[in-house]
Amino acid sequence: MKLIPIINFIKLTSIKYSIDESHNLLHSMKVLNYAKDIYNYELLNNSFLLNEKKIIYTSALLHDMCDKKYVTVSEGINNIINFLISEKYTENEIKAIVQIISTISYSYVKKHGFPNFNELKINSLSYHIVREADLLSAIDFDRCILYNINKLNGNIETAYENSLEIFNNRILKHNDDNLYITNYSKNIDLILKKEALERINSWTELIKS
Repeated sequence: MKLIPIINFIKLTSIKYSIDESHNLLHSMKVLNYAKDIYNYELLNNSFLLNEKKIIYTSALLHDMCDKKYVTVSEGINNIINFLISEKYTENEIKAIVQIISTISYSYVKKHGFPNFNELKINSLSYHIVREADLLSAIDFDRCILYNINKLNGNIETAYENSLEIFNNRILKHNDDNLYITNYSKNIDLILKKEALERINSWTELIKS
């Protein structure tokens, strides 16, 4: 996997579709690093992951370049496929990456459950590594406020209220909703949740002062 072309693709795609800081390169980098940590933890008992590292890391980086909040999914997926072809990814690698990034979102999983990867000959653990990395990166109250500020054209108070609702109804319940299958993510979730609650308290003081 060549990082520079992928990073450049993310930068150009973010500019083209006005993908803000909550979902652009900074977010992709955070998801990649969480995916790397989960991958290394799981690799100790799952050596087959070595053959799927490229798929995992590429999916982690590109997963939001087809986010329906910014671009139609079909157009975003088509752009990603064309890019991967230009970078000499194999047909099976492309199919696996597309299936991962098309099915890892919280809303997709809650509605459809987890996909079946048997036809692609890729282990489901690779999918879950990317999905859980994205979930962990979402436990960031500042990121949630940032997205809502951009969505609401700078209305910080409403952005705070919307973010608080999302955290209370969804993000702080990842563990309770059994959205993690790896012990690494279950443990890190507890740490990130504690930090998020502290940040929420800080924002609450700022907003209400």
